[in-house]
Amino acid sequence: MDFIDNILDKLGEWLQRALDTLLGPSAEPEPEAIPIPVDNRQGR
Repeated sequence: MDFIDNILDKLGEWLQRALDTLLGPSAEPEPEAIPIPVDNRQGR
């Protein structure tokens, strides 16, 4: 079974690389923006 699993894994990797080459890399969600604290106090 390990032999078959290895073959399927390699075939899946090859297929993914082929699709990335033909269609471009798979879309990844944009990272969530990190809020940056801002000091709103005006100089006194």
